[in-house]
Amino acid sequence: MALPELITGIPGPRSRSLAAKLRRFESRNVTFVADGWPVFWQRAAGVNVWDADGNRFLDLTSAFGVSGLGHGAMGAAMAEQSQRLLHAMGDVHPTELKAELCARLSAITFERWGVGVGKTILGNSGFEAIEAALKTSLLRTGRRGVLAFRGGYHGLGFGALTTTGLPFFREPFRAQLPDFATFVPFPCEREQIEAALREREFGCILVEPIQGRGGCVVPPPDFLPMLRAVCDAHGILLVLDEIYTGFNRTGALFACEHSGVVPDIVCLGKALTGGFPLSACVGRAEVMDAWPESRGEALHTSTFLGNPVGCAMALASIVEHAKPETPREVRERGANFEAALRRLGDVRGMGLLLGMEVTPARAQAVVQRALSEGVLLLADGPGGNVLSFTPPFAISEAEIAFVSERLAQWLR
Repeated sequence: MALPELITGIPGPRSRSLAAKLRRFESRNVTFVADGWPVFWQRAAGVNVWDADGNRFLDLTSAFGVSGLGHGAMGAAMAEQSQRLLHAMGDVHPTELKAELCARLSAITFERWGVGVGKTILGNSGFEAIEAALKTSLLRTGRRGVLAFRGGYHGLGFGALTTTGLPFFREPFRAQLPDFATFVPFPCEREQIEAALREREFGCILVEPIQGRGGCVVPPPDFLPMLRAVCDAHGILLVLDEIYTGFNRTGALFACEHSGVVPDIVCLGKALTGGFPLSACVGRAEVMDAWPESRGEALHTSTFLGNPVGCAMALASIVEHAKPETPREVRERGANFEAALRRLGDVRGMGLLLGMEVTPARAQAVVQRALSEGVLLLADGPGGNVLSFTPPFAISEAEIAFVSERLAQWLR
């Protein structure tokens, strides 16, 4: 099966020239530059991306899970708001949009879950939501310890990095990292949690409902309920990192809803806006009220907090995510995609968060081959050995069939 307009000869001369420029002027630890990698995006729409050379790609990444609703879906909201106001003073003189978004985040989380009002700390990147949650945990419980999980990914700011269970990111900076995190396997038994509790006091347990960058690891159905029970028994906060899994990526508005677990704090980002840097730490009101009242100087803030463009996009995004047809579409497309992939190998995941485990060398080769044939694909897992499939929700049956056919060739 062939899809029209997918162009080979990738990357083209413009992308190669830009790669050379980037290699000269950007710190070398950021963008991977090698023969045949990367391409430079120029525009995107729906499930497709076009590069600087005019090549069209089928995107199986949703740009790190951001564009679940499709590339450009929030463009109208962004354009409209940008004509009125680009920036305000988020913690001093904010916009109406910030108040509306905080109220809406409460409505779709803790109010919707039937446990009362939620209160929000907005940020820019996902790791900022995590660090706001870590600060809240300390203020609420007075305990510095955080129980986290091997293979977990919570971002790379120093607070978030301290709780990220992937050695690749941690080891170069271990000498500067504090020691408040204890790691256990993901998933694990209650006995392992209780053993850690005998060694140290914890303010919170920080966990992804499904590990994304850790290799699309889905815990058993009783895992989150077990963590909830442990937290209730010991007066510990349950903090769920739904930055990747939230906003219907798994076929439910939030992944915790598959097991009926209500966290004390939920961290959101990525698909919250569909393409603008904005994140949110949302917690039960009584938990978040551990923060003192502002007396004119915010204890936790940032220059771009509650940016009006991001807030406008988030509000528009939430409208679409709240429609019942959105998670239903993800479940249906996800089931079809998973069935197609299972004919080629072992697949795990939920909704349109799917992973296929292969060898690291095979994963690298497949990702590179896919790029050369017009498909954007990434590998996750501690060893880079899990092919990750997180396409925009509107991926068609024809595109799923196309990917499956090509993947059968790439895996040979």
